[in-house]
Amino acid sequence: MSRKLHIHSPAIHYFDMVRRCRSIREAARRLNIASSAVNRQILKLEDEIGMPLFERLPGGLRLTAAGEIFARHVLVVLQDAERVRSELDALQGLRSGHVEIATIEGVTIDLLPCVLERLNQRYPRITVGITSLGSQAIPESVISGQADIGLAFALPRTAELQQLGVGHFRLGAIVAADHPLATRSEVSLATCAEYPLILAKSALSIHHLMAPLLTRNRISRQASLQTSSVELAQQMARRGIGVAFQTRIGIEAEIARGELVHLPLTDNGGVFSDLGVYVRGARYLPVAVDAFVRALCEEIAEREQLERNLKAPAAENGQ
Repeated sequence: MSRKLHIHSPAIHYFDMVRRCRSIREAARRLNIASSAVNRQILKLEDEIGMPLFERLPGGLRLTAAGEIFARHVLVVLQDAERVRSELDALQGLRSGHVEIATIEGVTIDLLPCVLERLNQRYPRITVGITSLGSQAIPESVISGQADIGLAFALPRTAELQQLGVGHFRLGAIVAADHPLATRSEVSLATCAEYPLILAKSALSIHHLMAPLLTRNRISRQASLQTSSVELAQQMARRGIGVAFQTRIGIEAEIARGELVHLPLTDNGGVFSDLGVYVRGARYLPVAVDAFVRALCEEIAEREQLERNLKAPAAENGQ
């Protein structure tokens, strides 16, 4: 069983929980201790630092500028403690630990379950927490320490976010098997626009990939449906309501069963979306997190190679 490593002042753990909960009472409930004990430790920290760490507001607590600086220090300290614990466990052959992942919805259908199955076989003592978010919310989740790993398409590169693996997947239109476009091998956005469109809202990376194409093709009419749910877009496309857009990731089974057809977009010679694995910049990874990162990168590389293999026969037939 994975054990907690208590090598730092309780005040650091209390501060981090209050930061997450924005409430001393809720932090105390989660820590299973008295609110007065938590409040006493926070006041002690503020006295040592010489300035308040939290603003006391009607809606809850909010970090002050000093609190933001201290929070970054605490995050490094706690994550380093987790690394030390996992390395000590690894020396004993335990291969235990906990990994928190912030991920886009699409990979939870098939890709992530495959990775979880692989990890469970290799390291059955590693526990995992999964949170589904829009691509735009994932960087903050990783940078703030709420997640150890971020898994998302087309994230902007920053110094605070380190990309440890990436796969390039072609964006395409997805339509029902009986849709008029379904007999094609690929399609342009202009051709898709002759039919009702199902577009992603700004929380999803697809929205930002599609925006320049929509502008360039002067497609300004309102889509028949806009949604931040990848699953809903897939369901509506399957029902023949319109043309949705995504990579093959997450619809492999539907394509194999003949329920959906994926038509790569021809605009600009092809539009690609990068599925990346991210961690906080400059972080030394605990054993459990490193094992999960490696498994994710392996799976993404295999899927990317499979997509290349699918493209190769089509190219040969065209010669």
